[in-house]
Amino acid sequence: MKKIFFQALAILFFITLFASCGQKQTALFNGKDLSDWNFVVDGNSVPAEQVYSVKDGVIEIAGSPFGYMYTKEQYGDGVLEVEWRWIGEASNSGIFLLIADPKNPFPNGIECQLAAGKAGDFVLLGGSDLAEYKLPEGVTERPNFPVIAKRNDSNEKPVGEWNKAKIEIQGGVITVYINDLLQNVGTNKVQKGYIGLQSEGKTVQFRNVTFTTK
Repeated sequence: MKKIFFQALAILFFITLFASCGQKQTALFNGKDLSDWNFVVDGNSVPAEQVYSVKDGVIEIAGSPFGYMYTKEQYGDGVLEVEWRWIGEASNSGIFLLIADPKNPFPNGIECQLAAGKAGDFVLLGGSDLAEYKLPEGVTERPNFPVIAKRNDSNEKPVGEWNKAKIEIQGGVITVYINDLLQNVGTNKVQKGYIGLQSEGKTVQFRNVTFTTK
């Protein structure tokens, strides 16, 4: 009986080992500075360092003026994981995905909405599109910022507590989990682009920003 038990453990170990083999996790934030990121500030109205900074080992974004910070490298298939929390009061921000064109103040890309109560919505920025988006009944003209609402009720944590977004990208298909709950799926023609963190509203912090590829 013991022999069978240890054989099963050995098999489980090797399955886990081979499953993780070939995966590469990249830390998009090094915990010290923002040297791996570029910055956009609405109208270049203030220096970027007034909006984006590192405090106590986490990214802090002021929320005003509008803008976003985005990776210097482009990313395609893989899993993006990001933790965020509100400081003081819940407000607005977002994670930008598959950015094709880093324009000021909004890029061409897909936003995973983080606005309080709406985390997991998709917002189509800068002319971007998802196959799942359809004009609402009775609407004949596409709005500037089309939205695909999340699938389930809000499951965000209270102000001051860390939330987690896990976003899988495969062949342009974006699958969003907020605090481990599936919230949205969208299909984009763009399959590789920059990743961004938005400044909009009030102060928000980010940590543990990683991207894992197979």
